[in-house]
Amino acid sequence: MLKNIPKILSPELLKVLMEMGHGDEIVLADGNFPAETIGQRVVRCDGHGVAELLDAVMRFFPLDTYTEKPVMLMEVVKGDPVVPTIWDEYKSIINKYEPENCKIEMIERFDFYERAKKAYAVVATGEEAIYANIILKKGVVKMPEK
Repeated sequence: MLKNIPKILSPELLKVLMEMGHGDEIVLADGNFPAETIGQRVVRCDGHGVAELLDAVMRFFPLDTYTEKPVMLMEVVKGDPVVPTIWDEYKSIINKYEPENCKIEMIERFDFYERAKKAYAVVATGEEAIYANIILKKGVVKMPEK
């Protein structure tokens, strides 16, 4: 065990986050997302929700400052009456860690799937909220100048 690492971050997920480079993307997927069909690498995080996982990941994960919108959400399909309240939770979490970089792009469902196919990894969760999928684009860790 290590100190100060959230228990929700498994060794496998920590390894994936460390392997990712600038510009790589990771999908935190809800329980309905076709993770095994779409993902090149799938990390299982069953029994956990996306918001709690997002909060743990954002403690360590730099968002890409060279991209206008480093966070992507799957937009609601036209005609679907769902109003995803979980998005407000996501915005709050991202704003807590990177307030200057909390810019979100909405992506049509099938375009989101195509983007997810190119992601470095898909994290499959047990999230029950609908439209709870989120993509994060990794940025550069900038060390303070000496």
